[in-house]
This record gives sequence, structure tokens and C-alpha cells, in this order.
Amino acid sequence: MATPPTPGQPLQLQLTYRDRPEISETYADSLGRVFFDGITLRMEFVVNRMDDPQPPNPPTGKAVTAARVVIPLPGMMDMVAKLQTLVQQMQTQGMLRHVHPPSGDQRPN
Repeated sequence: MATPPTPGQPLQLQLTYRDRPEISETYADSLGRVFFDGITLRMEFVVNRMDDPQPPNPPTGKAVTAARVVIPLPGMMDMVAKLQTLVQQMQTQGMLRHVHPPSGDQRPN
């Protein structure tokens, strides 16, 4: 039998992951708006929808909302840690490389 946590000790949850294959995936070309209010991170993912080509005019289109995700601070921190791990793995495999900014202060005045 587990002992109850002492006051001030955080409760340790043990959650079992359950896949739900009926939930469809959403594709996004980019992350549009991002807003953090101190409690939750709100992200809006967008997909590019191109208009019919009309040569010789340049291509035109619209960035359309594909999904909105709201995640609390602990979930955001978990997401950041997992993305950092993924980036490190991709760098190790040579899929990404770290680009260093040019030396010297080259910011516009």
C-alpha cells in the first residue's frame, strides 16, 4: 500500500498512454501565431493554400488556420524538452547542423 504524500510533496501521477487511432492527423506548413499568457501556450498552425496560377503574375495564396493547440505550462516544458532532444538526435545523424551567427555586431541601426 502506497503511503500518502507529505504536505508540500508533489503528488506523483502514473499515467498509462492509450493510443486513439480514430483521431486524424493535421498537416501544417508552419506555426502561425504563438501566445503565452503565463499559464497556457496557445499555438495556431497554418497550411498554405495556393491560388490558381496566372502567369506572368507571381504566385499568390493564403495561409489558412489548420489547427489550434492550447497547452498548459508543464506540457509546454515537456514539449520543449522533447523537441530539444529531437533536434540533438537530428544533429547527431547529420540531418541538421548548428549555424553560428556571424562574428561582430551586425545588427541594423
